[in-house]
Amino acid sequence: MTSAMDDRLAADFYDFQAALPDEERTILLRTRTFLRDEVKPLVDDAWAEGRFPEELIDRFRESGLVGLPYPDHGEHRTPVSHLLTGMMAMEMSRVDASVATFFGVHNGLAMYAIHSGGDQEQRDRWLPRMARMETIGAFALTEPLGGSDVAAGMRTTARREGDTWILNGAKRWIGNATFADHVVVFARDVDDDQVKGFVVGRGTPGFAPEKIAHKTALRIVENADITLTDVRVPETDRLRHVESFRDVAEILRATRAGVAWQALGVMIGAYESALAYAGEREQFGRPLAGFQLVQDLLVKSLGNITASWGMLLQLARLQDAGVFKDEHSSLAKAFVTARMREVVAWAREIFGGNGIVLDYDVARFFADAEAIYSFEGTREMNTLIVGKAVTGQSAFV
Repeated sequence: MTSAMDDRLAADFYDFQAALPDEERTILLRTRTFLRDEVKPLVDDAWAEGRFPEELIDRFRESGLVGLPYPDHGEHRTPVSHLLTGMMAMEMSRVDASVATFFGVHNGLAMYAIHSGGDQEQRDRWLPRMARMETIGAFALTEPLGGSDVAAGMRTTARREGDTWILNGAKRWIGNATFADHVVVFARDVDDDQVKGFVVGRGTPGFAPEKIAHKTALRIVENADITLTDVRVPETDRLRHVESFRDVAEILRATRAGVAWQALGVMIGAYESALAYAGEREQFGRPLAGFQLVQDLLVKSLGNITASWGMLLQLARLQDAGVFKDEHSSLAKAFVTARMREVVAWAREIFGGNGIVLDYDVARFFADAEAIYSFEGTREMNTLIVGKAVTGQSAFV
């Protein structure tokens, strides 16, 4: 077997990859190869055109990389660590953050919502086909008038009539929703005022997703506005273990850590692009890499990457040990995405004018970073979660 040292990334200055056991390191390297060969050639054109290349679904289906966190329902029957799934998210964002988001919505948010919020019958009904990517999932929580305050301000309602629930309302920024087969929709029960979860199938009458146009970030992701008008969902499709927003928060706690890994991947992708460009581009008779100010930007970027990777390594260990808390994922999301913003700006600076065209990748990383900085909880909201944990005082309004 090829050693981790031989195959590690230029940005892996402290050889964090070596923390994976051999079998998981093999899966990581397979992920890297798959992304290089099957995904990277598609992303620039798809990003420029603002479309999701649907042929990627077949390629992911054949890759064997889907459903790894769900060994009872996927084809890979050996449990994998949170460190591996985190590094896989990093590898995907290192190539393209939109593809990582597509995968994270399906394999993370949607599948995990069913895995943690559903009963055994529901898990058995939906997860095996999702793990084979025979069906695609989406996760509908955010609303047009509710982002950070969606817990208290959710306006989408659910009203029970016998064995049927009737949903009315709207959702916004829902990734994969234009083509997803199953959309996990959260709505407030009008009887007890608690948030419930429902799995709504594509084509259900009254369920109307519309692609959001004119985005300047994550342009490959098919985000949608969803209108729900008297959408009828059978009781059998209500997630049994989602009885309040507290249960939704349990899902977000886990997936927020994945967003921090995505931010690390964007940093690494931007850094790698800048490092290669600095070695090739000549000014004043020598490569940019030979100038002190360029080296300063590269080293500061590497420092941000290394600090963030170390934090996420320990975060994954806390997850695997079962002692993972909201404030742990919130600190990682707030810190790593802030460092990401710095790195993509420094990388774009190294490219000069060439940094605003897609040919060199860094423009894509620079734009996509803004979306990752905001979703799964803004820096401010995550800061307040950590602030409450360390002070014992809630500063939420």
